[in-house]
Amino acid sequence: MAPITAKCTCLASSARLQRSSHTVSVIANNAWIFGGELHPRQPVDNQFDVVELSKASAAVQTIPAQGEAPTPRVGSASTVLGDAIYFFSGRGGMAMAPIEENGQLWSYKPSTSQWSLVSPADVAAPYPAARSYHAMTNNGNSTIYVHAGCPESGRLSDLWSFDVNTRTWKSLADAPNPPRGGTSIAYCAGKLYRMNGFDGKQEQGGNLDVYDPSQDSWSVVPYPADGKNGPEARSVSALLPLQLDGKPFLVTLFGERDPSSLGHAGAGKMLGDVWAYDVELGIWSKVEASGELPPPRGWFDADVVADVEMKDAIVVHGGLAEDNSRLGDVWIIELDA
Repeated sequence: MAPITAKCTCLASSARLQRSSHTVSVIANNAWIFGGELHPRQPVDNQFDVVELSKASAAVQTIPAQGEAPTPRVGSASTVLGDAIYFFSGRGGMAMAPIEENGQLWSYKPSTSQWSLVSPADVAAPYPAARSYHAMTNNGNSTIYVHAGCPESGRLSDLWSFDVNTRTWKSLADAPNPPRGGTSIAYCAGKLYRMNGFDGKQEQGGNLDVYDPSQDSWSVVPYPADGKNGPEARSVSALLPLQLDGKPFLVTLFGERDPSSLGHAGAGKMLGDVWAYDVELGIWSKVEASGELPPPRGWFDADVVADVEMKDAIVVHGGLAEDNSRLGDVWIIELDA
């Protein structure tokens, strides 16, 4: 198998963009940054910071919240479906407790600059509990997935789907144990993939958990988490689906290993590696990056940008560095197989 290489370009960096435990959502050629914290347990605000993803320029604009909008929060999760960004829960308020919104999702459409609350059609039907440091993705059609994370106490392994057309939640099969926060999921080639996370004692690794929506069941694909033949265990990293040479790949990058004893107030060992998984062949490859590299980090966010100029690429923003500082940089990582 030919080596997979990456070209990394820093597009922007500023004090305003410094934060961790936030979300990054790409629509067209813009990355929409929301939430997070600069100081532990203090949400930044509920404004958007928008970064233009162009090699020629990287204009950054701050957009104040207008009308009804979500409260400031950290540890939320987002996913882009159609022309809208969807958000679910997170932590906030004086107590920094999970934000309970009774199964509602927040939706934001850049085309109209409007927030809206998406409520379940049946308010009496079951819905996922409030949580933080969970994961979200979608199937590219009408289904949003919400998985795992941290409720008021402990960690979760549940999986829920939300149909945006019918506004209906559905409880799906739980993922393989242990329950975890800071995990990553991605939808690729008709299936949902889950890996990594922190179970309260250690980071998880060595298993790629695969959910088949047609069967409502999980299977497990083990791999050597040795940092040589497969990515080592980690949490608060990222997992993204990409097309490389017309083939489906999963890319996982960065993250925290050996967490700090201070919890959210401290930083553990941060990783700076990038790995690509050939979905058809079932093979992991460590990505060989050239030039200036993004500093290692965890508690960041990333998304895929599909553009004629950039092809399928990854945008990475912010996060927590190993010295416990919040990063304010924005990078484009372009992969070639």
